Amino acid sequence: MKLALKIPRDRPFDVVGLGLNAVDFLCVIPRFPEPNTKLRMLQFARQGGGQVATALVTCARLGLRTKYIGKVGSDDLGRFSRASLVEEGVEASDVMVAVGARSQFAVILVEGATGDRTILWDRDARLALRPDELDPEKVCAGRVLHLDGHDVAAPLQAARWARARGIPVVLDAETVKEGTAELVRCVDVLITAAGFPQELSGVTDEAKALRALARLGPSVVCVTLGVRGALALYRGRFFPAPAFKVECVDTTGAGDVFHGAFIYGMLKGWALQTILRFANAAAAMKCRGLGGRQAIPTLHELREFLRHGET
Repeated sequence: MKLALKIPRDRPFDVVGLGLNAVDFLCVIPRFPEPNTKLRMLQFARQGGGQVATALVTCARLGLRTKYIGKVGSDDLGRFSRASLVEEGVEASDVMVAVGARSQFAVILVEGATGDRTILWDRDARLALRPDELDPEKVCAGRVLHLDGHDVAAPLQAARWARARGIPVVLDAETVKEGTAELVRCVDVLITAAGFPQELSGVTDEAKALRALARLGPSVVCVTLGVRGALALYRGRFFPAPAFKVECVDTTGAGDVFHGAFIYGMLKGWALQTILRFANAAAAMKCRGLGGRQAIPTLHELREFLRHGET
C-alpha cells in the first residue's frame, strides 16, 4: 500500500534533520562486567553518533541531499561531531556552538559475542535547542523534516512550521517527556523504539498501543523491534516486517539507520511494505560493523543485499 503523503518537490534539500548529534566511544568487551571487576577491551573506536545525525548520514550515503540543524559544545568533541557530518556530505553550516558547553558523548559497551550493547551517555543542558534559535526558512528547506524528541519545544515549533508549508514530518521517538504527546500530534510519520508506544499510551498490548498513538494524529505509526523486525500501522492495517539475518557485530544505531532508509523510501514514493523491507535491510547491514555509522550501506550495497538477504 502506497503512502498518501504529499511531498513537495522544489526544495534545496531532500531531508532536513533537527535533533541530536553525539560522539560515541565504542568499547568492545568479551562480556558485560560484574561489579567491582576489571575487564580488558577487545576493541575501541570513536565515531560520530546521535539519532538525527546518524539518520542523515544514512540518507546521504543513499544519495539524498541532507542538512543538519543542531548544537555542539565549544570543544574538540563538538568539532569532531560536526566534521563527521561534513565528511559524509551532510550540510552542517547551521550547527550552533554553545560556548563553554561540553558536547554530547556516549560510552557504549558492546558485547563481542552477541553485538548487544549498553549505552552510558551524558548531555550538557546548554545543548538544548530553543525555538527562538530556529530559522523557519532553514528548518523548511527540505522535502521532509526529520526530528527526534529529546528536546520538545524546538522540534514542536519546527514541526508546526513544516506542516504549515506542506512538508511531511518524521519523528524518531524513544522516550516520553512532558510535551511528547503534543509533539506526536504534529507529525506525519512516527517511528518509535520498542516500549515507547506502551509508555506513551499506557496500554500494554503492542497492537492496541500503536492504535492509540495513531489516534493522536500521525498517518503512519511504526515501532522497531530489533530481531523481530518492525511493525507499522497505516490506515487501520498492520504491516509486519521481519528482520534480516546477519552476523551481528554491534546493534548501536540500527534504529537511526532504519529511520534514514525509511525516509529514502518515502521520498521515492514506494509502498509501505517495500519501505519497511528496505529499512530493515539497511539496519541489518549496519549491524555487521562496529558503531552506528561504519557499516551504513550505500544504495548499491543495499540493493545487492536485498537480492540475497534472508529474513
